[in-house]
Amino acid sequence: MKTTQAALWGVLAGAAGVAAMTLAEKVEQRFTRRPNSYVPAHTLERLLGLPHKPDEERLGMNWTMHWGQGIVLGAVRGLMAAKGVRGPVGSFLFLNLRLLNDQTLENATGVGALPWTWPRDEQVIDLVHKGIYAFVAGLVADRLVVGPPREAVPRAGWTVGQPA
Repeated sequence: MKTTQAALWGVLAGAAGVAAMTLAEKVEQRFTRRPNSYVPAHTLERLLGLPHKPDEERLGMNWTMHWGQGIVLGAVRGLMAAKGVRGPVGSFLFLNLRLLNDQTLENATGVGALPWTWPRDEQVIDLVHKGIYAFVAGLVADRLVVGPPREAVPRAGWTVGQPA
């Protein structure tokens, strides 16, 4: 599969991941009564050097950053699938890329705080939502993107107390 095609399938996978994450966030907010976060809008506002606006006027910018990051990063997951970084391990690695991307942009712009300074419930919520994004995007990318032509090398399994 060509690199461009894998990246484009990845963009679609990223959009599916963002849709799943957004749905999960809205369900979670119904139960926790957690308000919407405008950190994505604040981050994009700083990246573009735009004047500060009240949160009520930032919904479009919030959605642009929220969806845009996930869709663009999806291209990377498509490329990972094309090179054989697939399945749960590929999605776990991709989860870390998503977290790194968010934290780099948020902290470089001065909008965010280091995640270990957040309350634990917010840390868990962020990890769960980003995990949903990464694993859904990974599932879709792995289905759409043809992997490398070589077969995986089988290896012997192990059982506790048994020789390998």
